[in-house]
Amino acid sequence: MARLIKMLSSRLMVWAILMLAQVGWFVSLVLYFNKTFPFAGVLVQIAAVLIVLIIVNKETNPSFKLAWSVLILGIPILGITMYYLFGRTEITKTNRRRIAIMHEKSVKFLSDNEDVMGRISARSRGAGKQSDYIRKWSDFPPYDNYGLTYYMSGDDTLKPILDAIDGAKEYIFLEFFIIEEGVFLNSILKALQKKALEGIEVRMMYDDFGSATKVPLYYDKVIEGMGIQCIRFNPLRPFLSVVMNNRDHRKMIIVDGKIAFTGGFNLADEYINQQERFGYWKDNGLRIEGPAVSNFVAMFMEMWQYSTREKEDESPYFATFKEGEFVKQPGYIQPYADSPLDREKVGETVYLNIINRAKDYIYIFTPYLIIDNEMMTALCNAAKQGVDVRIVTPGIPDKKLVFLMTQSYYVTLLEAGVRIYEFRPGFIHAKTFVCDDVIATVGTINLDYRSLYMHFECGVWIHRANEISQIKEDALNTFSISEEITYEKEINRNWLIKTIQGVLRLLAPIF
Repeated sequence: MARLIKMLSSRLMVWAILMLAQVGWFVSLVLYFNKTFPFAGVLVQIAAVLIVLIIVNKETNPSFKLAWSVLILGIPILGITMYYLFGRTEITKTNRRRIAIMHEKSVKFLSDNEDVMGRISARSRGAGKQSDYIRKWSDFPPYDNYGLTYYMSGDDTLKPILDAIDGAKEYIFLEFFIIEEGVFLNSILKALQKKALEGIEVRMMYDDFGSATKVPLYYDKVIEGMGIQCIRFNPLRPFLSVVMNNRDHRKMIIVDGKIAFTGGFNLADEYINQQERFGYWKDNGLRIEGPAVSNFVAMFMEMWQYSTREKEDESPYFATFKEGEFVKQPGYIQPYADSPLDREKVGETVYLNIINRAKDYIYIFTPYLIIDNEMMTALCNAAKQGVDVRIVTPGIPDKKLVFLMTQSYYVTLLEAGVRIYEFRPGFIHAKTFVCDDVIATVGTINLDYRSLYMHFECGVWIHRANEISQIKEDALNTFSISEEITYEKEINRNWLIKTIQGVLRLLAPIF
């Protein structure tokens, strides 16, 4: 109840009310003209058809096109308004140009690492092609593995993060979708404040929408009062704007350009099970050491300068390494980013490449399973060819409506031979793939439309590292405490539920 009261009284609710008021005003205005002027209705219909023609000619997902076309042609006034607000994934040319400039400025400090690429390709041509795709289309190269730690639960992350912060000698960068006061955030802020007082440069960036119900307005000023540079990414403004669609869903901590943490966890207590929400909260995380951290430095500096609109010399933040500073270990790691502004769906393509090249098995953790036809076809085809495809979704969902959409995909997947498990202890928030004992990816990218098409995301592609066996072991352990969903159960669902799911699935790209 306290959380509900907090949410209803939050600035996100105020923002939503103001947005709805503007939508209401716009719809009322159109209805007034429609009633007052004889040809207004015809003009709205013509506008609806023209907008749909624009949509269907875009280079975007067919499911996205279908959902918006149905809504706009079926309810033109509301559909056009909703599309203007939530449907346009593009951004202004000025902002697109600015992010492109910042991206080019940051990634120029990264080496092509042709020798690493050659060694990956020599071990596996398929893996080489996957890695080369990431390098060419996101500009983030692969590296030898100089240190990788996999965390099976968010519970395991707090102490290593605090230890890394305590050892910082030059700077600490943090970038998160959600922050919320509690054990996790407060412990980290206390450690960061201590380092700031020692003269260490500390910067923090959090998404204003993601944290709107979690921290007060201008909480960034509170953090700045601790000696920490802080910005709110894409601040919430009560005006109709397509920019509100593009949120920073990344999670990363960077220390001295030599250590980085990433994964599904945010800086809030449910992620480390200090607060119970939806049962036990399972997340995954990674600690990366060595030269591969440079990719995260480039990601952070790009977003920081994009947000502040200030260019700075980035070279001091890309670390140099002494001989023997980190011990080379088996395998390769390739941190990568996905941006909604570059017209290349890197996150989805990385997933599709793994699925399409799987030979024996592919195990997937995802909190949401709201996928397009390409992803559905890839998963079904893999299963039909004898690949052991298993997907774990939540047993206790965080969003009931979204979970109904997730379940709407079960029947088709099960019919093709995909095995689906619901995590009975609670909510699974991890975004993890592991395949054939040789490839894995861990990061922030959900299997839903917003994560794959509209948000800034990041992940780590892993090849032949020892930690892949740990990820597989984690998956097998998770299956054992989850409920396997049967085809018979899903096909016999209540007809009303299936009808609601059918409508939700049609409109899934809108949500």
